[in-house]
Amino acid sequence: MAHLGVGIGWRPEIADAVERLSGLDWVEVVAENVCPGHLPESLLRLRERGTRVVPHGVSLGLGGADRPDPAKLAALGERAVALGAPLVTEHIAFVRTSSPVLEAGHLLPVPRTRDALDVLCENVRIAQDALPVPLALENIAALFSWPGEELTEGQFLTELVERTGVRLLIDVANLHTNRVNRGEDPAAVLDAIPLEALAYVHVAGGIERGGVWHDTHAHPVPPVVLDLLAELRSRVEPAGVLLERDDDFPPEAELAGELAAIRAVVTAGPAAPVETATAGSGPAGTAPGTEPGTETGTDPGPVEESVRTRVALGQAALLSALVAGTPVPEGFDRRRIRVQARALVAKRADVVAKLAPELPVILGGPDPYREAFLSYAKSRPMTSGYRRDALDFAEDLLIRDLPADPAARRRLTTWWRDRAGARPPRRIVRWARTLAGRAA
Repeated sequence: MAHLGVGIGWRPEIADAVERLSGLDWVEVVAENVCPGHLPESLLRLRERGTRVVPHGVSLGLGGADRPDPAKLAALGERAVALGAPLVTEHIAFVRTSSPVLEAGHLLPVPRTRDALDVLCENVRIAQDALPVPLALENIAALFSWPGEELTEGQFLTELVERTGVRLLIDVANLHTNRVNRGEDPAAVLDAIPLEALAYVHVAGGIERGGVWHDTHAHPVPPVVLDLLAELRSRVEPAGVLLERDDDFPPEAELAGELAAIRAVVTAGPAAPVETATAGSGPAGTAPGTEPGTETGTDPGPVEESVRTRVALGQAALLSALVAGTPVPEGFDRRRIRVQARALVAKRADVVAKLAPELPVILGGPDPYREAFLSYAKSRPMTSGYRRDALDFAEDLLIRDLPADPAARRRLTTWWRDRAGARPPRRIVRWARTLAGRAA
């Protein structure tokens, strides 16, 4: 890996501040939030100054039971080329199911089983073949554990690297999250994984509520996370370290202070030597001369459809419980699943409000908007992206002759029509739909 240095997650809300940060080496952008042909002026100026930009994907769902969407892979590759990125990154997570069609709108943990690992490895190889630059995958933060897991986090990540040659993006804040929420020892994970495959490191803040750590990216980086960065630094010198902040952005001076604290940890002292992969020595995490596959370099071949089906059934049952109110599958911590379900619907409301800021205004403010959205979400799980969710929410209100104020309803109708390119269903259509639903 080329040296990246210390960077920050570029977000539109702090674009000006990011450009002014002293000593900034690189930035990371959410891949889905930029368009290759219309890059933000701020990113273009950063690139002209020689600041590297890395796209960070959030929607591939490589841990899902389905094979990666070729269109999503192509879009991620286009962003890598447009940004001149040395690599792209994604997550070890699933985000959707195809039967039933459901979207989590969030990164959910995959079960650490042989079946799930087989599916993930094949999906990663498909992605690697499609992408124009190397791929690195991030360990995610989780609120709950899967029952019946067969591998530890360290074993799961190690086998993933050995079988695919993929690089790792280690988020030390997520290691802390999983220590609190799942009882996992971060040091044991760092001891077990192949650090020669490390691409770079994430650092972020969060908050603990009721014994659950929430990886918010909206709070300052706590000392305990910086301590974990020091733990990692004592084992290896990372090519890059990046501060993530996604909400409640602090003043510029506070961002600069957090970057300085991170830089102080990274430059604190020599790290233990780790043999890194070099050109011609095989992918990171494999022995020289071997190819991605197993530890011996043998490709295990295509995953049997029965394996994908087993993974799909488990993920569908869990996601249905989280977003559609079906019973919690046997073996899961029901309290934690309820916490996750509330977090998912709250995130839906927040993201839709950001994407469509007119909706809270039309509905009379943040509180009436949130009440209306949570009522809608109880019976309408997300089946596509957040933009579609905003349109579906507005349509649902109009079908129910809401909001009650005629002027607000006219404004909402105009808003929906401008974006959906159609008229809301007329009253006779709404009656017909209601009658059809009762008949069913």
